[in-house]
Amino acid sequence: MQPLSILVLHGPNLNLLGQREPGIYGSLTLPEINSLLEEEAVKLQAKTYPVQSNHEGILVDTIHEGLGRYQGVLINAGAYTHTSVALRDAIAAVNLPTVEVHLSNIYRREDFRHHSYIAPVAIGQISGFGVHSYLLGLQALVHFLRKDQV
Repeated sequence: MQPLSILVLHGPNLNLLGQREPGIYGSLTLPEINSLLEEEAVKLQAKTYPVQSNHEGILVDTIHEGLGRYQGVLINAGAYTHTSVALRDAIAAVNLPTVEVHLSNIYRREDFRHHSYIAPVAIGQISGFGVHSYLLGLQALVHFLRKDQV
């Protein structure tokens, strides 16, 4: 079975994980999360390619560059989830299966966090399980991508 290539996008402020509001986002750092994703990907016969940026345009460019390079996208767009039509349009344009993840349950937080521009163009959304949101998202994405190969 050919390994799948999965683009993992982390949006603004996620570079501060481990020190930023640990009561909401947990104590793991972004490198630790990326390492756990890499370990899980090996079990799933996949490879993850993590990118973090605080800049919307870099995230959009990275999605565009993913066409033909990756089979799917795992994204935690951070605050851009609730504001970025550009990220939504980039995901729709490349048409790569995308799973949206969040460490916290965005629907138990401030009202402005209840809306996602990403969700309508994603195959699914997982939130509220801390680092497990990422791992479950990766598992779901790989399962979705492999379903036609079984």
